[in-house]
This record gives sequence, C-alpha cells and structure tokens, in this order.
Amino acid sequence: MARKAARGPQEETLSLWKREQARLKALVVDRDTEWQRDPAFSGLQRVGGVDVSFVKDDSVSACASLVVLNYPELEVVYEDCRMVSLTAPYVSGYLAFREVPFLVDAVQRLQEKDPQLMPQVLFVDGNGVLHHRGFGVACHLGVLTDVPCIGVAKKLLQVDGLENDAAHREKIRLLKAGGDSFPLMGGSGAVLGMALKSHDHSTKPLYVSVGHKMSLETAVRLTHSCCRFRIPEPVRQADIRSRDYIRRTLAVQGAPVPSGKAQRPKACPKGVSEEPA
Repeated sequence: MARKAARGPQEETLSLWKREQARLKALVVDRDTEWQRDPAFSGLQRVGGVDVSFVKDDSVSACASLVVLNYPELEVVYEDCRMVSLTAPYVSGYLAFREVPFLVDAVQRLQEKDPQLMPQVLFVDGNGVLHHRGFGVACHLGVLTDVPCIGVAKKLLQVDGLENDAAHREKIRLLKAGGDSFPLMGGSGAVLGMALKSHDHSTKPLYVSVGHKMSLETAVRLTHSCCRFRIPEPVRQADIRSRDYIRRTLAVQGAPVPSGKAQRPKACPKGVSEEPA
C-alpha cells in the first residue's frame, strides 16, 4: 500500500512558514547581476534545472534531481538524482517547505564536489514572484542558494486578479512565434510575470516569473533561448532523468516501475489560497 502524506500542519507551523517567507522575500533581488547585464549572455556557460518527481500513488517517496547543461549547446554535463522522503505535507502556497530543502542539498553537494560545474542560473518548475505572497518556490531556492533563479510554470497561477478567462486565452491565441509574450499584470497594477510562447509549435504558453538575481525581461529571453521544445531544456532534462532514476531504483527493488508527478491534494487549510502543482 502506498504511503500517504502526513496531515496538514497545525496553524502554528503555517504561521512560522508565513513569517519565514516574509523574511526571505526581503532578500529577493529582481534585477540583473553579473552576466545577466549582457544582452548576448556572453558570460553564461552553465545553466541548471531542478525537479522533484514522485513514485506513482506515493506522495512521500520522490526523486530530487539537479542537472547542469552547458550553454548555449544545452548538453548535460552533470546530474544528481537521489531518492528522498518528504516529511513536510503539501500545503498550497507553501510548496517550497516541502521540496526546496532537498534541492538546496543537491546544489550544496555540487558546490562541494565540483564547484567549477556550478550553474550560473537555475530553472525551476514553478513560480517566483508570481505567487500569493510574492515568494514562490523559485524565489525560495534562489535566496537560499544565492544562485540566480527563474520560475517557469506550465499553468497560470490565478492570483491578484489574474484569470485564465476568455480575454487571457485570446492573448494566448495572438502569440504567433516562439519568443512572443505578453505581461501578466495583476489587479494591483504590478507585472507579476510574462506568458511566453516558448517554441514556434507550442500551443500553450509558459508562465515565466522572476526568482532571484534576474530581471523579468532577461528571464523571458533566457527561457526562450533554452527551449528546444516547449519546456526549457534544463527543467526537461531534470524531469526525464528523475523519472528514469525512479524506474531504475524500483526495478532493483522489485517494485512496480511507473512513476509520475505528485498528485497534490486539492484541499487546503482555511484562508490559504490554492497554488497549482
């Protein structure tokens, strides 16, 4: 029988998480630093991607992966996949407290083992400042590792008045070529991210937002430059390799081998907004 995730945290834990988010949010840098200032990215040599994939029907066992690719060739030069047991429950809006510690560990292992392969930017399958409290998983990972991060989500997080409504879908329809984009302006007037047509043949956009040490304009351009398909190659490779690692691990253990993304619970504590996986 598949293990089930622990029940939702107590209000005290949620309060602690909220305070920690607020503390770390103050450290986010939303402007270009170092190589990001060069429009041609001439100083960029290594891009990284992270992913957490789950054993099917098991919301506790997962594989945390970090890959590093050379740039602009986008060939994998390093990978680290490890099985982990997630102890924190999934609560929408607080995904980082469940998954980021394992990704930070992976970055720190690389720093200690082979620092010359450290990525100069990390792509994260999730949101950055496009978040209920302006501090999504890409911001959290960026601040804790001090590595520039970009949040790249496949679904629109409907916050601050953003809606996947007819008007939004019409804007998507008007994206004609890879690289076309439009701003995601919330009801507050703040631009929280960009909807990007990442590939000429993509029918669905990506939702790009600032994670850390990166302007939104640069994040969008770099994301597009790293897309051979719809998903940026660093995230795509991290996902492929983590799923393959799960299959190989389960095969050795004699367990059924299918794997997939976490099916995060729909319910969330009162007063906590929903955040898509």
